[in-house]
This record gives sequence, C-alpha cells and structure tokens, in this order.
Amino acid sequence: MRSASYEIIDDLGAGAPWLLMVHGISQNRRVFSNQVSFFRATYRLLLVDLPGHGLSSDIPGPYGLDEYAASIAGAMDDAGVTGAVFWGTHLGAAAGLLLGCREAARFSALILEGPVFPGRSMPAVAQVLASVGETARNKGLAAARKLWWEEGGWFDVMRDRPEECRAVSQIAIIDEFEGAPWLDPGLIGPVTLSEENLRTLGQPVLIMNGEHDLPDFLKAANDLSALIPDCRRVSVRDGGGFPFWEFPDRVNKEVRAFLHSL
Repeated sequence: MRSASYEIIDDLGAGAPWLLMVHGISQNRRVFSNQVSFFRATYRLLLVDLPGHGLSSDIPGPYGLDEYAASIAGAMDDAGVTGAVFWGTHLGAAAGLLLGCREAARFSALILEGPVFPGRSMPAVAQVLASVGETARNKGLAAARKLWWEEGGWFDVMRDRPEECRAVSQIAIIDEFEGAPWLDPGLIGPVTLSEENLRTLGQPVLIMNGEHDLPDFLKAANDLSALIPDCRRVSVRDGGGFPFWEFPDRVNKEVRAFLHSL
C-alpha cells in the first residue's frame, strides 16, 4: 500500500514542533478544522487522509490496521516529518497507537480519542460495520451512508444536538466518503496489540472519551489506560463519540494542558 495523502499547514517554519492528526472511518482530515484553527499558531500540522478516504480515496485495500499504520508512517516519511505528537480518533487512533508501539521514535506523545483496542472485541461496532457493509453491497452507497449516520451510536450526541454539534457539516463529510473500507472484513481486526507492547510504551498518552460514549469505546479506553504506564484519562462533559468535533473548545483546552505538561 502506498503512503497516505496529506495536507501540511505550516505557519511557523523549521524548528516548530509537529502535530499529526488522523480521522476515523467515513471521515477525512477536515474533521479537524477547529483544531487546525486553534493549534496552528504553536504547531506545524500534518493532516493525513487514511487510505480509502479523502485525498487517499483512490488507494486500494486491504484497509486493516497494519495497512493504516504503514500508510501513516509513509506519509510522515514523504513529508519529512521525523517526529510529532500524534492525535487520532477511533480507528485512526488505533492505527497511531499501533505505529507508536512499533516505531516509538516517530511520536513524542499520543492523543487518542475513543480509541479502538487492536485485537479486542467491540461487538456493537462490529455489528454496525457488518450491517453497513451488507447495505453498501446490496442497496448502494447512499443507503449505507444513511444507515451509518442513523445507526452509529457514536453519532448519538450530534443527532440529539444537531446545531450545537454541527451535524449537517458531519453529514457532508460522510457524504464524500466513497465507502470502500466498509466492504473490508478486516477493518477492525485481526491485528493484535499485546499487553506487553502497551506496558513498555514510553510516550505520554492522553485518552479522551465523551461521557456518553458507547460502552465498547469506554471499555477499550479503560483497558488501554490500565496498561499504558504514562496515561491520562479525560471524560469530556456532554460528549459522545467524537467530542473533539462536538465540543471542540472543551477538548482543545484539555489537549493544550496535556501538551504544556510534556
């Protein structure tokens, strides 16, 4: 698999630190628009579109975590970024965690929002992915997108508070998704990250979840935080599956505090 495509935002020039951001399934780099506005004054930003998404939509599968981790590494190498703080959400967070365990020198710290725990069961997530994949094959991509938005519990808060949480803009991003990763049965498995890998992880880690996140994601976060030596947990008030999108001011404040502590 070739390197993921990316966008660089650099208002600072050589010597400024890098912050690398990676989205979740059905999204693209634009989900970090608020974070770009907030952090561009202090960080150079590398925004990666995972294979099958955004600028990387034409990259063929497979779309598993191994491939995603490798594509992030390739994007860093392409961009000449030798070290960065990593920030990812959902499957993007899991791919970054996998890469951080395998190639520790790439990341000085990791910010993981609602991370998947590679190799651990996530029944609710797997059920929705299976339904959406079947719908895409049998009824077409428009029907699959509709099901993803309406049945994905990670969007509950956006659906309940649509204006405050920018539901229309999130739907617009989903509508750009061409859907190929939904058809890959290896999307959230079978890659396993061992407990020993996590116990020896040397970078500081911030794990964030919305207080109303799904039990699958809360369990994954609890399990990861119990194993990672230098880990800070944050529960974002009112947040659901994507608090960085739903309540960006609250999340940006937490992330800034974490970064200042490094």
